[in-house]
Amino acid sequence: MDARYSRQLVLPGFGAPAQQRLEHARVLVIGAGGLGSHVLPALAAAGLGTLGIVDDDTVELSNLPRQLVHGTEDVGTAKSQSAAASIQRLNSTAVVLHELRLTADVALPLFAQYDLVVDGSDNFPTRYLAADAATITGIPLVWGAVSQYGGQASVALPGGPGYRDLFPTPPPPGSVDSCEVGGVLPTTVGIIGAIMATEVIKVLTGVGRPLSGRVTTYDALSGGFRELEFDRSSEPVTQLIDYEAFCGMVSIRPHTAYSTHGAESISAAELSQSTGVTLIDVRETWEAEIAALPGALIIPLGTLPDVVAGLDRDEEYVVYCHHGIRSQQGLAILESAGLRARHLEGGIDAWARTVDPQMTRY
Repeated sequence: MDARYSRQLVLPGFGAPAQQRLEHARVLVIGAGGLGSHVLPALAAAGLGTLGIVDDDTVELSNLPRQLVHGTEDVGTAKSQSAAASIQRLNSTAVVLHELRLTADVALPLFAQYDLVVDGSDNFPTRYLAADAATITGIPLVWGAVSQYGGQASVALPGGPGYRDLFPTPPPPGSVDSCEVGGVLPTTVGIIGAIMATEVIKVLTGVGRPLSGRVTTYDALSGGFRELEFDRSSEPVTQLIDYEAFCGMVSIRPHTAYSTHGAESISAAELSQSTGVTLIDVRETWEAEIAALPGALIIPLGTLPDVVAGLDRDEEYVVYCHHGIRSQQGLAILESAGLRARHLEGGIDAWARTVDPQMTRY
């Protein structure tokens, strides 16, 4: 066994058998951007046998602070090719380039060529597609996501809980800022990418306990981690669908089109002094488990249109979410049903910052 791997070979429970499993493994990484550019070199350096890269994008100057697999000289070149060159400088890992955008037409035959898939994509259609394709092909999926100062990662093993169990419905179009709009701390990407690479190694070697049925979240502002468990709850996926349509991408309306101030909104300070209002939390249930306002109705945004007709028309509602983006969509749904409503500016995060500093932030 190569002396290059001596430090991991001496790890308790690792040894030559685990290293050989890595050497013989084939892993497909979706995206050679932020997360991918941390996962790819980590796996190559650890001795992974074959890495496939799916990416149809080119390197831009604004990518470089967080996409460390690329350099200034790579601006304008294909990310997959730049990543491959970096990997081959690190180790003799075989690299297979798939210079294309992952779609439902190519996903299943592509996934079938690999032992495990890593989803480092930056959009919801691809995340749901990757999750469904991994389920259908029966191979493990390691996924992660980052936004601003935070991120999360998890593992979906065949037959176990997966992405759809944690996120049954995609967020409304425009409700989650891209890195371009909302920004991202480069080091946060590195931390989540390192977690994802570690989970890949664990799944392939059998060392440790993978993050199956659990999602770990990281908040760079506090330096804290939090882990949440979740079970299978969604119907089994048997075929791929139109993911652009599923995620509502055919009619994207940016959140900047919604009012963020004025009569339709209320500040955290104002809400803390208000009485006689009914709170509606439109986040996912796992988010409400982290922190929620007392007495709030937990109605995830994706289900709100189905239940809005049953809400009391005599009540006055305040809708809130994490940062005040999804709540604007919820406000529009309530108003279209003729209900009196406002939304909480800055969401529950603003409440934690200005009203209740003891509340957990994520």
